Amino acid sequence: MTTFPMPADEAEARAVQDALRAEVVLDESGPPPGTGRVTGVDVAYDEERDVVVAAAVVLDAATLDVVAEATARGRVSFPYIPGLLAFREIPTVLAALERLPVGPGLVVCDGYGLAHPRRFGLASHLGVLTGLPVIGVAKNPFTFRHERPGPRRGDFSPLLDGEEEVGRALRTQDGTKPVFVSVGHRTSLDNACAHTLALARDFRQPETTRRADALCRSALREAVA
Repeated sequence: MTTFPMPADEAEARAVQDALRAEVVLDESGPPPGTGRVTGVDVAYDEERDVVVAAAVVLDAATLDVVAEATARGRVSFPYIPGLLAFREIPTVLAALERLPVGPGLVVCDGYGLAHPRRFGLASHLGVLTGLPVIGVAKNPFTFRHERPGPRRGDFSPLLDGEEEVGRALRTQDGTKPVFVSVGHRTSLDNACAHTLALARDFRQPETTRRADALCRSALREAVA
């Protein structure tokens, strides 16, 4: 079981991010899109009851059929601090991943990887801890600037911090808002965008995210009923 020591405060959490950031692997392209398995992870909270539920849904990358799924329930054990959300989410996400009966393959997070002020968002943190290839696909940008991408599916523009490209604003459907893709661990940005398009055949969000979101919300309703 992957261990996750919980930091005592914000300063210690930032120090953990800074220490682990050096372990992010950026020189691998990652698995080819449309092959093997791909897994979406997401979490849902009930703040009043101090409950967090994580879901992991494994899809066949070629057909997008569900292969396996798992959920895990935990306690909210770290305060909400922008840039440190991984410490609220990862312990329960790890538990859900470990309950899967099959290997997850590439993991897709509803969040950020390198597109993070310290270049170590949820997708990078999860990748370093598990050793899995991980990408981040977020609904909104996190502080960084970008030009509006073209209107067609597959159009993109760089997500920039100064002159550094930390991710891409990617149009997954004609005329819809873009999603924001970044490398987490053991993937390239080109490949992360290709996976995102392969997973977003009919909707703005990747099917991995849609399935994991629906499952964790359902599991949370059951947990607090």
